[in-house]
Amino acid sequence: MTDHPRDLAALRRRLAEFAAARDWQPYHTPKNLAAALSVEAAELLEIFQWLTPEQSARLMTDPDTAHRVRDEVADVLAYLLQFCEVLGVDPLAALEAKIERNESRFPVGEAGGPEG
Repeated sequence: MTDHPRDLAALRRRLAEFAAARDWQPYHTPKNLAAALSVEAAELLEIFQWLTPEQSARLMTDPDTAHRVRDEVADVLAYLLQFCEVLGVDPLAALEAKIERNESRFPVGEAGGPEG
């Protein structure tokens, strides 16, 4: 296994370079990337379709299925990062802002979970 950059900025650059080398930018519109992201998320969901909660919790113990899950996670993340790149969205800043809003909207002790 080769060393690869694990920081988000480096991965975003690598994805952009990959697409540019293949002249894919004309196809990487926000609409197309959002659609591709949705399709890949559905492919991830398909792996879990019809499984019981117990079966889904054990899914990663099967090497072939675990490989499929990792591939679909990679596809979802790749399209999300490309989508963010095209629209100029900082995904980490967006997530941080969303967590902060949710902390205000759902204070500890007042949010109530599935149990009540």
